[in-house]
Amino acid sequence: MFATIRRYKGFPQDKMDEIVKRVTDGFVPLISASEGFIDYRFIDSGGGIVTTVSVFETMETSVASNTVAAGWVKENLAEYNPSPPQITTGEVRINK
Repeated sequence: MFATIRRYKGFPQDKMDEIVKRVTDGFVPLISASEGFIDYRFIDSGGGIVTTVSVFETMETSVASNTVAAGWVKENLAEYNPSPPQITTGEVRINK
């Protein structure tokens, strides 16, 4: 099992409910249909920071999710002008 964490900065905190709705309605169905999908989490970290965690069966599908996410953000959230995400991908060694 492999996870990718994406951390975005620069979203307007007062628009977070709208952002969550767009992600729920648009991105979640897209990523959850991806090959090897296991789990997705969206974290409102406060101060306009969004952290997401995507979990997949393989490293390849986990890494590929970054391309899917980048395209979706560009097409659906560009008006908010978030910074490019910091991305961390690796093997899940403990899962409780």
